[in-house]
Amino acid sequence: MWQGRTEAYAGSFARLCAHPVGALLDAAGVGEGTRVLDVGTGTGTASVAARERGARVSAVDADAGMVAAARARGLDARTGVLPELPYRDGEFDAVVGNFVLNHVGRPRAALAELHRLLRPGGRIALTTWSARRGAGQDLLGRACEAGGAVPPAYLPRLDPAQDWARTEDGLAELLGGAGFIEAEAAELTWEHRAGVEEWWSAAVGGVATIGLIVTSQAPETVVRIRREYERLSAEHTVAEGQLALPHIALLGSGQRA
Repeated sequence: MWQGRTEAYAGSFARLCAHPVGALLDAAGVGEGTRVLDVGTGTGTASVAARERGARVSAVDADAGMVAAARARGLDARTGVLPELPYRDGEFDAVVGNFVLNHVGRPRAALAELHRLLRPGGRIALTTWSARRGAGQDLLGRACEAGGAVPPAYLPRLDPAQDWARTEDGLAELLGGAGFIEAEAAELTWEHRAGVEEWWSAAVGGVATIGLIVTSQAPETVVRIRREYERLSAEHTVAEGQLALPHIALLGSGQRA
């Protein structure tokens, strides 16, 4: 779902997803000299922040375009797909994944792989979207519904047997089930500021699930979605062409025994 969408992501949702990076690195204990793996690095935002702390950073992503973008920032980035990554047992002091768990088809197997990559005592920290959503998260989805969009049959869907509760307790239990000790999770809330056109560019650029929905519609439906988006955006407008979009996510962390 990310193939060919690196530029569209970088120009829209990348800033949104950058918000929790500081807390993510803190939860993983990333600092000077830490050997850290950034899983699902995207354009490399968390990796760059870890490097600025003096960490020794490796990055991996399933999409070759994202890997190329990360390498362009001077990062040691490789292509790899969970739950099988090209690294040695116990190679890292810390593993971080910023909004990657929500794109993994086998989350328990993915966490078992990340557990393998950590040394004893190493820490993991992950962000993912919560079942409890901020009003800003639903703006594009509401516009699609009001515009008569029909989600395509090929949308990626998690097997119910692989699903887990998108709550603080649910994420902590998922980490604990993968063998991490002192597993815990907390809710993060923030107000993302974005331009009206910037936020719309994610949808028409095919970014994430909402982008797949919008780009699968007939042109006349996209026109209706855009019209509804402009109408609903008024609820979040704070200045000419600028939106304030409340978001909610989860931050989970744990340690390898």
